[in-house]
Amino acid sequence: MKTKTLIVVNPISGVGRQKKIEQLLKQNLNRDLFDYEVCYTEHIHHGTEIARGAADKGYDCVVAVGGDGSVNDVVQGLKGSNTRLGIIPCGSGNGLARSLKLPLQPWLAIRVLNQQYEQTIDSIMVNDQWVVVNAAGCGFDAYIARMMHAAKTRGLPAYTNLVLREYARYKNSDYHLIVDGHEYYRNAWFIAVANSRQFGYNLAVAPKAKLDDGLMDISIIDKVPIEHLPITAPLAFTNHLDQSQHVEMFRAKDLVIEGNADRWVNLDGEGENIGTRVHFEVHPKSVKIYARDLKHPLREIAPSPIGNLAIPPLK
Repeated sequence: MKTKTLIVVNPISGVGRQKKIEQLLKQNLNRDLFDYEVCYTEHIHHGTEIARGAADKGYDCVVAVGGDGSVNDVVQGLKGSNTRLGIIPCGSGNGLARSLKLPLQPWLAIRVLNQQYEQTIDSIMVNDQWVVVNAAGCGFDAYIARMMHAAKTRGLPAYTNLVLREYARYKNSDYHLIVDGHEYYRNAWFIAVANSRQFGYNLAVAPKAKLDDGLMDISIIDKVPIEHLPITAPLAFTNHLDQSQHVEMFRAKDLVIEGNADRWVNLDGEGENIGTRVHFEVHPKSVKIYARDLKHPLREIAPSPIGNLAIPPLK
């Protein structure tokens, strides 16, 4: 029996790679395996409505075409269902896709779907309302996520320029943390709560995080002095941030953060006004996802296209 699938496309996501998605699907998705439809989101959180409707109608899989925010929208709609999540990364950061080692070329990510390799990963429930599958946080990262949502351009250069512009003006805050029942008081620039190891762009804020270990990784990050940035920044991009003197890390199943002064929280790359008290709770093995079977190199899935030649279609 074919896998009944809904492809949810965010037409304004990321850097525009999703614009030819219907053509790429026709060329690369195995129609002996998938019976699919394509729909486009029309407003904020429309992906959640679409995914919830698909789950209620018994779809086997909903594929998010976009970045981490688009994936999060779909996951919100699939909450509590057995419908699988698929990802065709077309965003700017693509943190979850990178952590799953999915190819960032949409045509090749579509061919990875043909493997139908299923993995079950954890999720993090926030204030008993929002679901996070990649990473969340309070402080500077939430501030940047909020501003990136309103930015006219996306991608790493836009993200970097925004961070550099706002770096000096954003100050540390005092936080009260309850980590698995133990209390801590910290003054921090931001606090990252990670299910995977990175925000996106290979910026690894939780180097030891795993998607299916039943734990969230908490990184408490102090504001790095300007003179230390040449040392600290490479650590973040090489998966060694835990070696920085400006970072403290915990692993936990339950976390409460009090003192979130500006009320905004980063939820998988999107800023959301949640409040001054934020509760994070791990839900182990709660999201079924089409991942990549790492036992098979990408060259076994499909040859790379050459120049401008059309990608040979699959049946």
